[in-house]
Amino acid sequence: MKAGVPVEYFRDTYLEINLDHVYHNVTNLIHNFALNTTMMAVIKADAYGHGAIMVAKTLIEAGIRHFGVATLDEALELRRAKINCPILVFGGIRIGDLIVVQKHHLTLCIHSEEWLNRALDSYIGPSIDVHLKYDTGMGRVGITDEVTFIELFEKIKKCKQFKIKGVLSHLATSEEMDDTYYQLQISRFESLLEKLDLKGLHVHIANSAGSLKPIPKHVNMVRIGLFINGIRPASHIDLPFVLKPSLSLYSRLVQIKSVPPGVRLSYNGIYETQKNEIIGTIPIGYADGYDRRLLNGRVYIEGYYCDIVGRICMDYCLVRLPLAFKEGTRVELIGEHVTLDEYANKINTNNYQATCQFSDRLPRIYYRNQKIVKIVNRRLMTKIGRIY
Repeated sequence: MKAGVPVEYFRDTYLEINLDHVYHNVTNLIHNFALNTTMMAVIKADAYGHGAIMVAKTLIEAGIRHFGVATLDEALELRRAKINCPILVFGGIRIGDLIVVQKHHLTLCIHSEEWLNRALDSYIGPSIDVHLKYDTGMGRVGITDEVTFIELFEKIKKCKQFKIKGVLSHLATSEEMDDTYYQLQISRFESLLEKLDLKGLHVHIANSAGSLKPIPKHVNMVRIGLFINGIRPASHIDLPFVLKPSLSLYSRLVQIKSVPPGVRLSYNGIYETQKNEIIGTIPIGYADGYDRRLLNGRVYIEGYYCDIVGRICMDYCLVRLPLAFKEGTRVELIGEHVTLDEYANKINTNNYQATCQFSDRLPRIYYRNQKIVKIVNRRLMTKIGRIY
């Protein structure tokens, strides 16, 4: 490192995010699925751990003009980064925060009759764009009764505080091969839509997996989340093009030692050496989001698959090596040879929970046009927060 050049991270454990792959995925999605619909990019949970701001900027390059997030904080993060496209906040908003929503020209999701009535009684500011949510079978939030939904829809159309811009629901089983429940939800949604004046509104229910199915009547928007980063919600789901995963996870060996037979390693001593073994230490652990449940995982080092041994610690994990590599040798934990799906299966979860778990202790290194364009290390941001 040259003198005077700022150091942006101080550990050799990091995520690489390939924005070229994000661009590839989204341009192909637009070409194949958005000819007669508008595509909303869902980048909640920091774009599923990939970094919402850098991903959003790439999505805009690719032609995306609508975003969805879970919380007001996530929306404000995008606004502060000069992301000026329409942003829909799916989660609940405190009525006292409606002035913040209006100030930043955000769109909110209304899913409660009680909340709407309190907001109409309390909020006196300029009009806010809203989407009204119908619960067709997910069971989390939304209006469950069709008659009530229609009444609220008409009430919003007549009020001054809110302007209706969309109607939505959410699918619970779109990635499953048995589409019985999926069809039930679609039928409920279509029954409601037939009774509404939808002129000029965005109507959406399909998520990534749902976008591969025939678009229901009246629906003119799809929400894409997992596909953006090259993640499939289920292994049997195929697309007419190759999704390219955008996330890789790397570290380096910090110690190599020869261990005789009969030695227990790591917490609780769940692994015991059976012979003379070469053990390497990697500086990554569950504080980074590398899951403690991983008991039979593997990494890839210079052409060799190496088994993880012992319990994953907060800051370290151990691997059994085929030879005495040098300290500092690069380790692939997730990437071309150890896929995200393999890692997620080993910890008994889905691939997108796995990426959401990766903490802000891991620097994110972003590549575009095969060059590093940004390094994001939130642990070194200023008190106010550096906008990257």
